[in-house]
Amino acid sequence: MIQRVTVPGLFPPPAYSHASVVEAGTKLAFLAGSVPLGADGKLVGQGNPVRQAEQVIANLTEQLRAVGSRLEHVLSTDVYVVGTETAALSAVWDVVEASGLSTGPHSSTLLGVSCLGYPGQLVEITATAVVPEQVRP
Repeated sequence: MIQRVTVPGLFPPPAYSHASVVEAGTKLAFLAGSVPLGADGKLVGQGNPVRQAEQVIANLTEQLRAVGSRLEHVLSTDVYVVGTETAALSAVWDVVEASGLSTGPHSSTLLGVSCLGYPGQLVEITATAVVPEQVRP
């Protein structure tokens, strides 16, 4: 069971929760950073943080599927965006919000950074998710 907590005494967060609580015994997946590379290993969306964010979400969705989870089971993310202007961060957050990640809403940190691991990379997202038990008929 996932309990999403928004703390009444704190400023209400836009489309995320302050904390996520999971009962002991729940299977968790800790996902490596999802990056904006296509299946061919080439960068998608050169110079375009929104297009890169879309590819990152698509890749994150595949990572989750591979471990038996989905976007709505994500508990926490760290969203990294190359840049110093909040406009780029906001544009990437709009993609995150539209993706279904904020359905929970999950707990998240949005960060502006100076560079990421691949040449031309502007966006990366790390995630922790619940892997729900399979219901047997």
